[in-house]
Amino acid sequence: MKREAKSYRVLETAGVPVKAWTIGVPCDPAAETQLKNAASLPIVFRWVAAMPDLHVGIGAAVGAVIPTVEAIIPAAVGVDIGCGMSASLTSLTGSDLPSNLGPLRTAVEKAVPHGRTDGGGRNDQGAWREPPARVLEAWRALRPGYARLLAARPALDRGNRPERHLGTLGTGNHFIEICLDEADRVWVLLHSGSRGVGNRIGTDYIEIAREEMRVHQRNLPDRDLAWLREGTSSFDEYVDAVSWAQAYARANRDLMLLAVEETLASVPSLPPFEARLLAVSCHHNYVRRERHYGREVWITRKGAVRAGLGELGIIPGSMGARSFIVRGLGNPESFESCSHGAGRVFSRTEARRRFSLADHAEATAGVECRKDEGVLDETPRAYKPIEAVLAAQKDLVEVLHTLRQVVCVKG
Repeated sequence: MKREAKSYRVLETAGVPVKAWTIGVPCDPAAETQLKNAASLPIVFRWVAAMPDLHVGIGAAVGAVIPTVEAIIPAAVGVDIGCGMSASLTSLTGSDLPSNLGPLRTAVEKAVPHGRTDGGGRNDQGAWREPPARVLEAWRALRPGYARLLAARPALDRGNRPERHLGTLGTGNHFIEICLDEADRVWVLLHSGSRGVGNRIGTDYIEIAREEMRVHQRNLPDRDLAWLREGTSSFDEYVDAVSWAQAYARANRDLMLLAVEETLASVPSLPPFEARLLAVSCHHNYVRRERHYGREVWITRKGAVRAGLGELGIIPGSMGARSFIVRGLGNPESFESCSHGAGRVFSRTEARRRFSLADHAEATAGVECRKDEGVLDETPRAYKPIEAVLAAQKDLVEVLHTLRQVVCVKG
């Protein structure tokens, strides 16, 4: 009987192995080194799983799924806690959209604070000057948890008022898109996380973990792999804080999704339509307790999506590339995970050096989006080919819908 070939590579390390779903895609040796460093830690359970969008991160590689026993590595969770994707299928079709999509992009940019530019009731950090009623209502549900976090760790308060960033996009690789699927149906797709407050939580607890490791563990392969030990007050505080930040991130995406749906509804030429015929929301920078191989462990997905059997997820491509609505196959060897996107081939600095505005315009042809120097670091060719990334994880997910963007708003 012929034995079926594994769809992952095995990297041997000083600790547990790494199972890497990276066959057929570019893989940075520095990211593999980060995987091996994480796998060498005594707190890691069974193995580390690596997704095909693997690239270098801070401490832990982006695209790593790290199961840990009675401990969490804050830098592996990262500072954009709860960053993820949301998508909404509407009853509109591509033929309903106006031929000139520029005004629609402008309307979305006015409806959702983004980037660092002034305008539309926001300040120079892409936040609300005075949050609208709907945002304040969502904040009322989040505020008691935030007050609890500040009582435990007053240093988290930087006076930035997290409610002013709720329902806002942010910068970098965060985006809002209007897409068409294989049946020409219109989707809203967006990517964002817990904004500045999540960054403060992540940054502070990374430093707390480093301080505790200086006392208890002196031979870390990377100081950013310092962990918090279950049973300590700092661990309990962090779990509370990261859970709250993940809830904040989901609320943030929900508010933006609704704002974009309402923006579509305000376009005079569009017919009345239904939204959320199918809705998908998933984190891809987060930690949660799960049961795998008969044991309760902490699963950190740093740039990875949960792909349990039948669970829906989103794997976006870059600007000008396809995105995918997927259904998880529940593969236990990946700890029921899949990639969170295409993954970078070139750093932001290298992308700006390597690609011209003409290259970017060619790569984003047919998409109503920014085509200026400010987004060159996000140009499609800075990322791995999304089709190869999908092919490398065919035993992790199945594709339900293939989306191509026609409008893209970048942070």
